[in-house]
Amino acid sequence: MSVEKITVTTKRKSSGWGGQLVQLAGIVAVVFIAKGALAEPFYVPSGSMEPTLLIGDALIASKFPYGYGTSSLPIQINLPESGRVFAETPKQGDVVVFRWPGDRSQAWVKRVVGLPGDRIQLRQGQLFVNDRPAELKPDGVGAAEDDNGGSEPAYRYVETLPNGVSHLIFKMRDNGPLDNTQEVTVPAGHLFVLGDNRDNSADSRVPLRSGGVGMLPIDNLVGRADAVLGSWDLGIRGQPVWTWLSGFRMARFFTAVH
Repeated sequence: MSVEKITVTTKRKSSGWGGQLVQLAGIVAVVFIAKGALAEPFYVPSGSMEPTLLIGDALIASKFPYGYGTSSLPIQINLPESGRVFAETPKQGDVVVFRWPGDRSQAWVKRVVGLPGDRIQLRQGQLFVNDRPAELKPDGVGAAEDDNGGSEPAYRYVETLPNGVSHLIFKMRDNGPLDNTQEVTVPAGHLFVLGDNRDNSADSRVPLRSGGVGMLPIDNLVGRADAVLGSWDLGIRGQPVWTWLSGFRMARFFTAVH
């Protein structure tokens, strides 16, 4: 009788471990599917989208607004580009996360200002879409951060796009190297994107061969940046470790991206 009891107990333990493994595999699968189909977190490493996004912000990008393609996968594998399913074109003013055409392992974030067929030009730092100027309203002075935690003064403006969407931008100087561009027409299947920190952004004004984005293929979209989940001031890394908790920007936790 004792031998039978030992045998039964062993089987129950084996069955218990098997059940836990199945549950764990199920949890991993659900997380993987959710990350691939619904939303994915990203980290902001540069100041190109200041003042909207700061260095050290943790973003959540929603994937469903623009449909799904190979760029939407939570892991990057080399698959032939085959278009998108449930595809939708972003709206002018959307902040988007995308795979940089120069290296698809890198995820970048910029603001959409030009849709397919739009004519885009910058004149003395002001954006024109189809010859219609984006309104600029002065909004004081802010601090543009660099990658080392330092900062420099920047003029802040409220920019209102021709479709009525308003957001903040930085201008650190007049007559910057990207303040005047030739008019370009956005090709089919592409977008024209800009950083909100107009004097510190390698965006569609800069060709891909020069380290910019050029015309962004819609197929490279990952999703729409909808919220900042958390934020930590990287400049505090030079301070004693026991002060690092003060680097959390609590006011930015769980805030919407505009």
